Amino acid sequence: MRINSSFDSGNIEVVSTDNPSNITLNVRTDSNSDFKQWFHFKAHGEAGKTYGYEILNAKDCSYVDGWENYQVVASYDRQYWFRVDTEFTADKTLKFKHQFEQATMFFAYFEPYSYERHLNLIQAAQLSDIAEHRVIGQTVDGRDMDLLVIGNESKERKIWITARQHPGETMAEWCAEGLVERLLDPNDALSRSLLEKAVLYVVPNMNVDGSYRGNLRSNAAGANLNREWQNPSLEKSPEVYHVREMMKSTGVDAYLDIHGDEALPYVFVAGTEGVPSYSDEVKSLEEEFKSILMAVNPDFQDEYGYDKDEPGKANLTVANSWVGEEFKCLSYTLEMPFKENANLPNAETGWSGERSYLLGQTLLNPLYQLVDKLR
Repeated sequence: MRINSSFDSGNIEVVSTDNPSNITLNVRTDSNSDFKQWFHFKAHGEAGKTYGYEILNAKDCSYVDGWENYQVVASYDRQYWFRVDTEFTADKTLKFKHQFEQATMFFAYFEPYSYERHLNLIQAAQLSDIAEHRVIGQTVDGRDMDLLVIGNESKERKIWITARQHPGETMAEWCAEGLVERLLDPNDALSRSLLEKAVLYVVPNMNVDGSYRGNLRSNAAGANLNREWQNPSLEKSPEVYHVREMMKSTGVDAYLDIHGDEALPYVFVAGTEGVPSYSDEVKSLEEEFKSILMAVNPDFQDEYGYDKDEPGKANLTVANSWVGEEFKCLSYTLEMPFKENANLPNAETGWSGERSYLLGQTLLNPLYQLVDKLR
């Protein structure tokens, strides 16, 4: 058995491959931080043989509750990803096994979204007559911060979408891709109608360095970008710094920040009820947004989610709280599961890139129906 993670978003440390039925591994920590949970590696063995794997430091990972009822994803062609038998054992290790149909397969924490696919999304989008690609700055590692401006900037409403502040939350960029591609579809009446009234600013990947390095939650400097919004710096969190500067120049009338949650097996949102400026108007917009999204996509629900912040107690270092307070607008964090949507389970794939993509497309429905009420 040969194991390799020397590729885009690869992450694993090999402890021992001596026993094919119990190959032992560890998850590597994020760059310059203590976060760890994302893994992604290639395994080369023999077709027809069953191999077992054990992640020894699962108990030391950042979100141990995330391993309960979790199933590893695997692929032979890196296109179709399926779930494999997985157990979080009594001694707090993560074990999974699979009979190889081919000699080589890939395993990951969730369906990967590669940097190459990110670049392809940006380049394809700019070919549309209604989209413009802007590089608004550089990351810690010197990669471009990519912004898509979709629609006419003369429109009164300014809607911002950011995704994948936490690089291991790849479902966020799958979701952003779905949203972008629907926006650019000239035959989609809803998208065209939305763009008659609003321009959308989309950052499909806030953390391209961490994504490429195989991090769970940090950028190359070790910063958790979603705790940098109150006072970002060019040295530690240039990704947030540049996006914030652009937001200040354009204004924001609605904001969605797209994420994934390790523990909760649901799709849900977190609002801004804890920010000092929270108002009845914003509360009404939040309730309407949720109601519309539930009506068009049953994957979304509002029964399970995070505890609401007490009035005035929001953490303003978090993106949706900072934006909600700064611009007094509808501002949501959208969360998707790493596991499965418990309300609509799919035993073969669990929650997937495809379902994240489709959710991204339906996010335009509430934005369209609310656009006249924004601000």
